[in-house]
Amino acid sequence: MHCSSPKMVCETKIVADEHDAIPGTKKESMMWSSPASSAALNPAEAKDVRRDEVFIREFERGDQGEVRRIFCEGILERIPNTAFRGLRQQPRTQFLYALLTVMCFIVTKSVTLTCCAPLILMGARYFYSKTVIQRYLDCALQTDMADIEDYYMRNTGSCFWVAVLDGRVVGIVAAQGREDDNTVELQRMSVDSHYRGKGIAKALGRRVLEFAVRNNYAAIILGTTAVKLAAHKLYESLGFRRTGQSEDYRLPGMSRSPLERLFFQIRYSRYRLQQLRED
Repeated sequence: MHCSSPKMVCETKIVADEHDAIPGTKKESMMWSSPASSAALNPAEAKDVRRDEVFIREFERGDQGEVRRIFCEGILERIPNTAFRGLRQQPRTQFLYALLTVMCFIVTKSVTLTCCAPLILMGARYFYSKTVIQRYLDCALQTDMADIEDYYMRNTGSCFWVAVLDGRVVGIVAAQGREDDNTVELQRMSVDSHYRGKGIAKALGRRVLEFAVRNNYAAIILGTTAVKLAAHKLYESLGFRRTGQSEDYRLPGMSRSPLERLFFQIRYSRYRLQQLRED
């Protein structure tokens, strides 16, 4: 199976939130908390307080297992979202399925079979969504997510960060520099499902924005097939603007067979943040 380069694909699972991040430099951690600043505490006390704070730091080799877990969890959540929630964004597909159901009754004259037709169609959507998304996940795990340190941390203009809370990795995000147009692509953003609603996603996004400013990139770009409106609201809250949309995007792992085209549709949106500046 051929896997497209992850440099050309930005598939992210993003959770919207309204918390702000505290700026830091590329080699610094970003941190926020409700307790008083730990600067006045001794090292032992500061270490204890830090476990209750969310802070963002660069990826370390020991994070590989947790990072892959969070990434896989986020990608696999897309299976039911794409199969069922995504259908609401596909009016032509809805019409086609309704037409197939009517044709089923005309051909079979069976009320029972006709009533089962929508269930069969939804089952087929779930099957093809699971098949394609699993293939995409396998591609990602064989490319950049196979060795994050080598792909992101050793390449100039790229980086990978993790968000840490309660002493464990709970969120991830990557930045991939593009020399051809001096832009950086936001990639691989995901937050552990048990830690959402804490401002982690927005903090991760702002970490990429800061990285772009400090490295003099002209703009930040991303592409997503996210179905949930919350993901798109998060991009907009960070300053991104939608620059295009496609109904015919080819996700890595797609075969484009007739049945796959019938039961798997995605909407690919492109975003860009052009005016970069330090706050």
